[in-house]
Amino acid sequence: MTDIPKSHPRFTSLTQREKLVEGLRQGIVVPQGLIAHGRGEMFDYLLGERTTKEARAASRAAATLFLKAKRPVISVNGNVAALCPGEIVELSEASGAKIEVGLFHRTDDRVSKIQKVLEEHGAKGVLGFLPDARIPGIESMRALCSKDGIYSADVVLIPLEDGDRAEALAKMGKKTVAIDLNPMSRTARSATITIVDEVTRAIPELVRNVEVLKDDPRAAKRALSQFDQKKNLAKAMASMSANLKSFLDR
Repeated sequence: MTDIPKSHPRFTSLTQREKLVEGLRQGIVVPQGLIAHGRGEMFDYLLGERTTKEARAASRAAATLFLKAKRPVISVNGNVAALCPGEIVELSEASGAKIEVGLFHRTDDRVSKIQKVLEEHGAKGVLGFLPDARIPGIESMRALCSKDGIYSADVVLIPLEDGDRAEALAKMGKKTVAIDLNPMSRTARSATITIVDEVTRAIPELVRNVEVLKDDPRAAKRALSQFDQKKNLAKAMASMSANLKSFLDR
């Protein structure tokens, strides 16, 4: 990776880009993933490149969903595997959720490489290489999944997701937790809970909330009962709008 000085004001952002470029070289990330990341960066600028109080509230509610779930699953694509594989494994261990590789641009070789990266960070029993089920209503390769994973899950984490699968999972009656910097996307609007935050900030925050709330069921219940998805998304959009106005007023 390029030697980026930590004093650089864009250090975090540039480091993430380098991770994705390296992931592309390794066959984990596809070129389309680089485009998607760039689009997300734009929304993160509007968000102020920080975890907002709305994102923290969504994260606490999402952690409660995971703790209440009987069959939670974490779906992982190439960008997620390149950016935060260790944190995904930490979330799996903290919540008891299975990990499944789910890809739009799918090849056996790419699934295998992503699985290997996750295993190098401690993951066990990663699903997705030999799919034996399909998500109804999707014609792309994104429909392929595991019976023991996403197909039978009651709660699915879908970070950096395609809108069509988010909608299809909702139609299957599953509760979904999205991590999406665009509060206006189909994914954000289709999910049960959407955390409007950058994935490398959102996953560690979710891990912390799972670990804290598992020992405090009353706080967990309160976090979920007080959460309103539509209002939370509206507040995220309002925050972005206010930030944009502040930039224009400078």
